[in-house]
This record gives sequence, structure tokens and C-alpha cells, in this order.
Amino acid sequence: MATPNELTAMRRAIAISAQGLGTTSPNPPVGCVILDRDGVPVGEGYHLRKGDHHAEVNALTAAGERAEGGTAVVTLEPCNHQGRTPPCRQALIDAKVSRVLMAVMDPTSRGEGGAAVLEQAGIEVERGVLEQEALLVLGPWLHSLRTGRPHITWAYTAGAVEEDDQAVIKLRRTHDLVIRRNGTIEEGVPGGHGEDAFYVPLPPLGDEPEKALHALTEAGARMVLIEGTSNQAVPLFADVLDRVIIDVSVTPTSLRPIATSWPDAGALPSGFTLVGVSHLGPSVRLTGTRSVCGQ
Repeated sequence: MATPNELTAMRRAIAISAQGLGTTSPNPPVGCVILDRDGVPVGEGYHLRKGDHHAEVNALTAAGERAEGGTAVVTLEPCNHQGRTPPCRQALIDAKVSRVLMAVMDPTSRGEGGAAVLEQAGIEVERGVLEQEALLVLGPWLHSLRTGRPHITWAYTAGAVEEDDQAVIKLRRTHDLVIRRNGTIEEGVPGGHGEDAFYVPLPPLGDEPEKALHALTEAGARMVLIEGTSNQAVPLFADVLDRVIIDVSVTPTSLRPIATSWPDAGALPSGFTLVGVSHLGPSVRLTGTRSVCGQ
């Protein structure tokens, strides 16, 4: 069973893994922390983009010789295949770690899987450590694998005119592609993805949802953001929207509402469940995910 110190390390690994959102696709965003024999953190790393070192290798590089006999805490099962980079399970074996904790098992793992190979090498393995917390970052990537299409978020500011819509400015950098109000498609982080691993599809996406989703998936996107209320991509993808993020302007303590119709009223669309509310100074942010009954 994971110790309190190891759980702290896993939460740190989850936190740093989120720094890869918007650039790792089609690879997953993964984080890793290395603890030495005494449980002291001696290295950490995350995966930035396809073709670059994976999280485990970056963490081991930082840890150096202090990784020997220590523990690797990683948010996703170490890969078990030779791709653009060597398999991470071999890097852990070569570093002579004695224990590996992983949060989520990798459904794309080849053969027996990285965890099984680590165990065969005499390394203690613990699976499912803070899995639900790790899914906060890995969930959209896994969703894309399961559905064969990107995880799609629609974000807007309720009642805002086009040029005042602020809901997506910071969100863009956590998504692979952004579909702007004028129909253009951009990288969330311009030039952030690996070479030959990702491209920006040319608009228009057409009026057939399946073909449009296929184009986004083939481009390498695992997370797509649609911005603004007056965006033609909203009705195109209405049946497959996975998340809605709405910024609603703060109001006086006593007010007779002016806008009563959705979306300007600042309410979630039908079929979505409210999963988050936060006060962001000039606005309140509502986050909703598609309800099971609405799927």
C-alpha cells in the first residue's frame, strides 16, 4: 500500500503532468516523481510532446544515481514498446529502481504491458494509486481512445459580445486545437506539438459530424476547444460535446434578471451536469459535463 509520502509524490506527478496538456497529443500527458531509498524526492519530469523524452526518463535524468533502490511514482503505466523513444519500463529497470507506483493502466500498452515486465525484472509494482485523481488530467486522452474522437469542450462568456468573450483565452493552451468563432482552426499552443505527429486541419470542417470528427482525430487532436456562442461548430458537434465552460458576470446582491433565455442566461444546456463552480473575480465559472442520461 502506498505510504503518505508516496501519495504526496503521486499528487505532485499529477500536477506536473498537466503542464503537457495542449502539446503531448496524440501522446498522453504524463508526470513522474522519483523518490530515493529514504523516500526523498530526487527527480521529477513530465512528457511535453511526441518525440521528446517521456516523463520517466526526464525524472530519472534529474535523479541520476540516487534513483537506484528508490521508487518511481508515475501517473500512467510505463510504456512497453519502442516508438520514437525507447520503452520507459526499460529505463526504470536500467536505473535499478526497486518499486514503481502507477495511477492509471495504459490501454495502448503492447504485449504483456510495462507493469508485467517490471515485475518480471523483480521490481515491486503497485497499480491504481490515486487513479481517480490522475484521471483529472488523463481522462480526456482516455476518452479519445475509447470513443475514437477528440474530447470536445465548448467555452464562452454568457451575454458577451464577440470581442469581449474572455472564457477561452487561458483554456486555449490546454487544448490541441481551437475552433475560433470565425471558423478558423488553430493550435492551442502554436507550434507546440511534435514534428510529423500533428497538424492543423484546414477549414471548413463541413456539415457532417462524423467526417469533421475524423478530420480532427486524424490531425492528432485529443482535446478540442470551441470558443464563443456564435460558432457554427457548436451545432455541428452538439451531440458530442463533452464539456461546457461558461463564465457568467458577477451581479449585485439583488437583481431582476434581464436575460432569461439560454445561453445568455448563464445556465448549462440540457443534458449537462454541473461539476464545478468557481469565483474568478469579475465572473463566476460554471463547468458542466454531459450527463449519463444525456449521452
